[in-house]
Amino acid sequence: MDAHYAEPLDVDQLAAVAGCSRYHFMHEFSAAYGESPKAYLTRRRIERAQDLLRAVNLTVTEICLLVGFTSLGTFSRRFTELTGRSPTEYRKAFRRTGVPAIPGCYLMMNTRPVPDPAHSDKPGERRGD
Repeated sequence: MDAHYAEPLDVDQLAAVAGCSRYHFMHEFSAAYGESPKAYLTRRRIERAQDLLRAVNLTVTEICLLVGFTSLGTFSRRFTELTGRSPTEYRKAFRRTGVPAIPGCYLMMNTRPVPDPAHSDKPGERRGD
């Protein structure tokens, strides 16, 4: 969940990866982490959004989508519930410290997937079987 927090994950998928039933997974996860898998995933997404709001110059909507939310309203509501501030208020409070934000284009450029030459369609380049 930590590595794939931005992907659409559901309990059935997670239980299948863990090799157990949905009920057993939810029970054991809650016992180990003290919260449901959904609450844990939401908290991790909000923590990542906090990092992005402090560090990069992307819109709140862009950050919402980058961390795995599909609804800006849900993202803003959950962010406010967990942090006590809206995403915009959170960003403004941090920006007052004077730390410059990283331009969003640099973040997007450095997080873009690297092409695999084994799967290239360009003539003369190696192609995997």
